[in-house]
Amino acid sequence: MKSSKWLSFLKLNVMNRRNFILQSGASLAALSALPVISCTGSHSRKWGVQLFSIPQMVSGDFRGTMKKLSDLGYKEIEFFGPYPFSAPATIEAWVPLAAQLGIKNNAFYGLNIPEVKSLMNDLGLSAPSVHLDILTLRTNLDEALKPLSELGVKMVALPTLMGEEITKGDTYKRLAAEFNEMGKRMKEYGMQLVYHNHGFEHTVRDGIHPMETLLELTDPELVCFEMDIFWMQAAGADPIDFLGRYPGRFKLMHVKDASEKVRFAGDGSSPDQWIPLFSKMADPGSGVFDVNGIIKTAVESGTDHFFLERDLAPEPYKTLSNSINYFNSL
Repeated sequence: MKSSKWLSFLKLNVMNRRNFILQSGASLAALSALPVISCTGSHSRKWGVQLFSIPQMVSGDFRGTMKKLSDLGYKEIEFFGPYPFSAPATIEAWVPLAAQLGIKNNAFYGLNIPEVKSLMNDLGLSAPSVHLDILTLRTNLDEALKPLSELGVKMVALPTLMGEEITKGDTYKRLAAEFNEMGKRMKEYGMQLVYHNHGFEHTVRDGIHPMETLLELTDPELVCFEMDIFWMQAAGADPIDFLGRYPGRFKLMHVKDASEKVRFAGDGSSPDQWIPLFSKMADPGSGVFDVNGIIKTAVESGTDHFFLERDLAPEPYKTLSNSINYFNSL
């Protein structure tokens, strides 16, 4: 997808959702009234949060939000960019979108790496993974890996394929080779590259199944995958099937639910097919997905990290509370 199309999509989605976010009363005072929940008893799984679920909260009060997440029982954080070390073009492109979202600071929200690490250590939090755009991976990789390694990051996830010819089969063969090379450079820092699916990878292109091609042509020692169960099912694919056929490859998972059955109107390659589905996202365990079955299979398949990700959650406090309650009930 071309960068301009992606930016247009995100801008439209932000505009549609911003009113919901603002109406949720974006203040930590409201969150402080929520019950404190921790992972106790037999629940040793470290549940996490992708911060794009709560961008206003984390931007408005990073320290306070981290404290509340810790109090609720979340143990892992997944950051989204841009960062101080992101490609200049990425940072520039984010400016109008950040304004729409009401985000004042890019990650790490005015703190330097030692400060972020100290805060998270004090709260019992860690950041095993971050999201990093493809332009930064291609042009600023070494500049990014050093500070990320200092933060303790082990996996760097590519969240989308901006600017790529995603409707051509050969694209995925080329990307698989490129991902292996990126993974080799990351290995020097003790990290792996991660590919995050968005749904369009399940439409056969020129006789090639993109998702299977990426899974089969990348080196498991260098590249792993982050399964987004919502987008995979929107493409008509079965998360349990992929977890079973490719054990050990999906080390991370984005967990959210759907209020009803979701499917792309087409192949999932364009924003006009994504936008209508955002309103159908739901808190884990409150919708029609077999989230329990998917997580159980994922654990058996070798998934290590589970992140709540309800993109731009319209009621962030409610989503955080509902989700950790559900996770702890499994």
